[in-house]
Amino acid sequence: MKSEGMVVTDLDGTLFQSHRRASSRNLRTLEELGRRGRLRVIATGRNLFSARKVLPPDFPVDYVLFSSGAGVMEWPAQRLLRAVSMRGQEVARAFGALSRRGLDFMLHRPIPDNHYFRYYHAGGDNPDFEARKGVYAPFASAGERHEPPPEEACQLLAVEPPGRQVSAYEELRAELAGLTVLRTTSPLDGRSCWIEVFSPLASKSQAAAWLARERGVDPQRVLAIGNDYNDLDLLEWAARRCLVAGSPPQLASRFPVAASGDDSDFAAAVEAWEKGEL
Repeated sequence: MKSEGMVVTDLDGTLFQSHRRASSRNLRTLEELGRRGRLRVIATGRNLFSARKVLPPDFPVDYVLFSSGAGVMEWPAQRLLRAVSMRGQEVARAFGALSRRGLDFMLHRPIPDNHYFRYYHAGGDNPDFEARKGVYAPFASAGERHEPPPEEACQLLAVEPPGRQVSAYEELRAELAGLTVLRTTSPLDGRSCWIEVFSPLASKSQAAAWLARERGVDPQRVLAIGNDYNDLDLLEWAARRCLVAGSPPQLASRFPVAASGDDSDFAAAVEAWEKGEL
């Protein structure tokens, strides 16, 4: 069954602009999109375990693309539709690249258990790395850098402390060409840089394109809304795209910005799209 269009939005900092919740105006907009036959899709870096902490099954969306597109969940039915993993040789390649640079990182199990991870601490002060370990304390265990990685994994996630002068992101993206390498601002301290490595089949844009094909959505009727670097591939893919206020200047110079002034920039972007202003 074809849809009348699709809105794909990032979650934290976009649909949720403060207090990790959607404004009443954003919720009304999601409900109205459903009445108009538009598919409502969240594309988040959160894993499924983390997404479920803030999104109840009756939240007014149709699909959630989680772990930056590595997984696709039909949300009301809680039915997993798609999951991709890194193969053993891809894991080993990324593991070596992060280890050689002395980065602190986590290695996550495949979906749906990718909230479980082993962590590898190179030494030194890294409060955001320790904070993430604390958030997932029941699911985290220490790993050894000489320990061979498992056969498959969902992703590797490195945490660079804010004091690091030069990020390893560009080097890693070049060395790990053929894999999906993303950077994002830490949702924990809002300053540290997270570098995530996934299967080449995992990204927000690829998951959104897959879903659009499955649901018969005309690519010209897709709106993407984001706020940070890990939304870049999605914004570049979508026919219509928009940022919310507070996005990095490097992105705001490339894409339109919606600013509602009341934590409802998502709603403002949708309204502009419906009027043909994007």
